[in-house]
This record gives sequence, structure tokens and C-alpha cells, in this order.
Amino acid sequence: MSLKRRQFLMLGGAVSGFSLALLVNRLTASSTEPQPVATEAPTPSPTAEAAEPTPVSQNVPGSEGLFNPPRGDARIVVVSDLNSQYGSTDYEPEVDKAISLIPFWAPNLVLCSGDMVAGQDAFLPRAQVEAMWAAFDQHVAAPLRNASIPYGFTVGNHDASGALASDGTLLYQQDRDVAAAYWNNPSHNPGVEFVDRAGFPFYYTFQQNGVFFLTWDASSAIVPQEQLDWAEQSLESEVAKAARLRIVVGHLPLYAISVGRDESGEYLNRADELRALMERHNVHTYVSGHHHSYYPGHRGQLELLHSGILGSGTRPLLNGNLAPQKTLTVIDVSLESQETTYTTYDMRTMELVDMQQLPRLIVGPNGMVLRRDVNEADLTAEERSLQYIPSY
Repeated sequence: MSLKRRQFLMLGGAVSGFSLALLVNRLTASSTEPQPVATEAPTPSPTAEAAEPTPVSQNVPGSEGLFNPPRGDARIVVVSDLNSQYGSTDYEPEVDKAISLIPFWAPNLVLCSGDMVAGQDAFLPRAQVEAMWAAFDQHVAAPLRNASIPYGFTVGNHDASGALASDGTLLYQQDRDVAAAYWNNPSHNPGVEFVDRAGFPFYYTFQQNGVFFLTWDASSAIVPQEQLDWAEQSLESEVAKAARLRIVVGHLPLYAISVGRDESGEYLNRADELRALMERHNVHTYVSGHHHSYYPGHRGQLELLHSGILGSGTRPLLNGNLAPQKTLTVIDVSLESQETTYTTYDMRTMELVDMQQLPRLIVGPNGMVLRRDVNEADLTAEERSLQYIPSY
């Protein structure tokens, strides 16, 4: 599949009192390869057949004057890295603000790319780990359940790290046990339409409004081979093929983009192989977190949404001079044209993030990522010659 890329809509001026620099970043994904003549109508997604009424934005306190972008066939609100310091049961104000405002955007799904609690400390008593998940439920999960908004997620290194000791055992088995107990409690049902939940909460698939989601365990730098085999089978399934769009979610990104996260272990091993796997199965977007920086990029035929952070510990990008931000992204999906439109908010100011202020490319230790509206053919000679400079 080749992509007809780089359409973006820029709106200037002010919207209801907000300084609006850039609003909407649009990506069109359409095949330019010869296609077989269809003899039958494509099999519609089961979700599409049973489409629910379009949610209506609510009058949410604090949303007065807040820009609400044009709605797509499906709307996803993306959040990430909600946690505070190790062991904390408190959440940053931006987390609570985001959760309280989400009904305003009336998404079909909230998608979290990991780090919902503040674990990954082997000395935390089990009671404290359980208390962190109880706090997550109070601040995040319960409000979304009460609003009947489905919640899809991937586990992060602070939730349930898959890191291994030298003898092959899991370093953070307790974290994983508590995370599994929390998510498999029927009262904590995330409300998604599962396709395969045998590995839940660590890896599973679900579908929502014509979009097929696969979440794998990228809580460490190695996605286990058995999960990659499972991912191949899942993306080859009839349900995945019938979906109008396919999205994979994992905590660690394929390529490094932020200062201090460009060391080995902070991004996925075998990134090019993983990207090739997703490209083979026409995955539209890989959504990740962990780097605590927002960057809407692409590499090859794959969209790469590096989700911004809502919790503590913002980081600057490896390239550029934009101050670190805490962000939330609204994705509007056009199923017919396979377009995704991003509207990203600085959650401190509620102003919209100007994509044009982000670097046109980021050069990291394991490869280059282009901004989603930039083609490789558009790069200048100077940009092509940029070399990676370690941040540590």
C-alpha cells in the first residue's frame, strides 16, 4: 500500500477567544497500486453494520469557548503517560482536566498509550500498587465508565513492565499480577468490543466503529516473538481485513524522538522489522507513548503518532526548539477515504498545537521520522544531511 500523504488544513485567527495557529492535520491514505475489480461489495465491519448514533458533544463545565473540530465517522481521544512520581496515587491537574473535558468531544473511544499508574519500583508493597490502581480508577476509569465511553489502552513500563532479569524471569511480576487483577475484574470492564482477549490486558484486539485495534506488550524494548506471531495472525484475520482502518498501539515507540529517551531500551528493538510487519498488513497508524513528547510523524508507509504526556515529566524533542507541552489529541477518522485528522490541545493553556512549529524531521539513534505532512522527496539537502546527536 502506498500513501497519498500530507494534506493538512491550517486555520488562522482566533476561535472563541483562543489563539489558533494550526488546527487540523490531515493524512490521506489511499492505494495507488492497481486494484482487482470487485465482484461483490466489500464485507462491512460488524461494527459498521451496527453503527450507533453519533455521540453529541455535551455542555461540560470548563469547555466554554473550546474549539470542537469537525467530526469524522469515528472519533478517538488519545492520552498517554498519566502517572506521577513512583508510587504516587495523585494525578497532575492536566489529567483530571482532560478526563473531565472528554465528554465535550464525545469520542467513540478513549485510547491510552500506557503508563496509567506509577509502578516499576520493585520495593513498593503490593498494597501500594493496588492503591495506585484504585486511584487510577477514581481519577480516570470510573468517570469514563460513568460516561459510557469505551477505553482502549496498552500497558506501559510503569503499569506492568515486561522487562526480564538475566535468568529470564520478569523483573516486575507483582506489577503485572496487580494490573491483570485490576483489568480482569468485571467491574473494571473497559467497554470495548473485544475480538481476542486471551492475552488481556497485555495484548489483545478489539474493534470500534469500523476501526480494528491491536495492542501488544511494548512495555519494554522487546515485543516477544510469540506476540509478533500472534499479531501477524490477528492482522490477517477476516475481522481485521474487513475493518476500514487498522491501528496498532504499544507503549514504546519504534524510533526515538525525545531528549533523554534516545538510549537503547527506551525505544523498540528491531524497529524496521516491526514497521515492515505493520506495513504488510496495511496498518494505518502506530500509536505510542513513553517519550513524553507529542510528534505526529511517519516512516515509510506507516503513520507514527507519538502521544504527548498528561502526567509529570515532559521532555523536549531531539530536534527543534519548541518548549515541552502536555497534550491531548482528538483523531477524527473518515472511513471512506481512510483519512485521519488530528486536533491537538496544549492541556495547560487549551490552545491548539501548531504542527508547523514542530520540526520537519527528527533524527534519532535508530532512524529518521518525518513530520506527517512532509514527504522525503521534499527534504532539503541540509535536512538530508542531518546527523543524530546524542542527548545524553
